[in-house]
Order: sequence, then structure tokens, then C-alpha cells
Amino acid sequence: MLFHVKMDVAVPRDLDPAERETLLATEKARALELQRAGTWVHLWRVVGQYSNISIFDVGSTDELHEILWTLPLFPFMKIQVTPLAQHPSDLAAQP
Repeated sequence: MLFHVKMDVAVPRDLDPAERETLLATEKARALELQRAGTWVHLWRVVGQYSNISIFDVGSTDELHEILWTLPLFPFMKIQVTPLAQHPSDLAAQP
């Protein structure tokens, strides 16, 4: 199942700089791990915002939920999830 996921991040400005650095490094490592596994299929930055637009390929909504909860930045995120279905006019859907 494919999902469009928008993540808006709001890390507190008064967070200890060392803690912030560790948090961002662990977030990056987790994102790379999920991409290498083929779960986090696409990842784009939203220009001018601390946000991203991503495509996840998972087996269920529950699996996506569990994955999102494992992100180190999850406590600082506002997340919007949209399930995706193939469009009949998509070139890949043509015989």
C-alpha cells in the first residue's frame, strides 16, 4: 500500500544543542534505514519549511503507524497521511 505522508517538524528552539544534534543524526539514520529497506520510497523537502513530503510503501495502515512512531522526531511532528491508489490514466496502468 502506498501512502503520501507530509511531516511538519517543530523542534523546540530551546532544546539543548547537543541533544538537538543527536536527535537529528538519529532521525537521519532511521530515515536512511527505511529507505534502504524500500519502505520509505521517496523523500522530498518542502522549500522554505521544516517539512517533507514522503511516499511510504507498507503492508497496512498499522504498519505505517508503527513506523512513524519509530521516528526520533515523531514527538515534534504534525503528520498528515493520505492513502494512494493507482489512477486509471497512469501510464503504468495501461496494458
